[in-house]
Amino acid sequence: MPLGLKIVPQNCQGLVEMFGKYKHPVESGLHFYIPFIQGIRTVSLAMQPIELPHYSIITKDNAEVSTSVTLNYHVTDSMKYEYNNTDSVESMAQLVRGHLRDIIGRMELNDALGSTARINADLASAIGDLTNTYGINVDRINIDELLPSAEIQRAMDKQLTADRERIAAIAQAQGEAESIRLTNEAQNNALMATASAQAQATKTRADAERYRIDTVQAGLSNTDDRYFKNQSISAYSQLAKSQANMVVVPNDDSSNFGQTAVLAQTIKERNGSGFSKNSKQKENKNQTE
Repeated sequence: MPLGLKIVPQNCQGLVEMFGKYKHPVESGLHFYIPFIQGIRTVSLAMQPIELPHYSIITKDNAEVSTSVTLNYHVTDSMKYEYNNTDSVESMAQLVRGHLRDIIGRMELNDALGSTARINADLASAIGDLTNTYGINVDRINIDELLPSAEIQRAMDKQLTADRERIAAIAQAQGEAESIRLTNEAQNNALMATASAQAQATKTRADAERYRIDTVQAGLSNTDDRYFKNQSISAYSQLAKSQANMVVVPNDDSSNFGQTAVLAQTIKERNGSGFSKNSKQKENKNQTE
């Protein structure tokens, strides 16, 4: 009886069937079988990628999001993979979709959009043991996109714009308030500096005046009567040069009488010369007429 030849490639496993019934597995390599009686099915054990197309999910706050998932899997039990399910890959995909709807359905939109890493971890943990029923192990799962609907996206854009405008308005108001505060602070500092300078100048003038008075008083405390008499003579001399016709002098000291007489004579002579000059001018005027 002629024999058939079957080559099972590397990283694959062969399933030997007799009259359509599974008998035993064979590893990669060359294998013989009896045609029409036996057969060998080949199952790949290598890791394979699969992409689940976009589908909609409703979040806890009734927002519609569209998601797509990619995953990598490999066959761990070729007998279960081939005989326990007519399409183990599709069953695995349905399982992933169902658990993903459950996980996102218990989350609000904002949480779901910002928690894709946590969703991936929860999804891998949820389907890990269940896929063993199909002889498959999911090695890696990743949510590629998680997008809200167009209406929600427009509403989010409007809210984001409003929030940015509000933040900008607050920042501008805070900047203006800070500018006013700094301006007032600078003006107050300038006023305080000016007041301090004026106070210091007043104090300096007062100190100078006090020093002058103290110096004069110290000098006067060491003078005698001759100094005051000399001052009196100087005063009378200045008075004699003035236009005054009458002088009142104290009579406390009889020694001043001589000075008074001299001063009176000086004033008289000055007034007399003035009178004579005025009379002569008047006489000349009369003769001219």
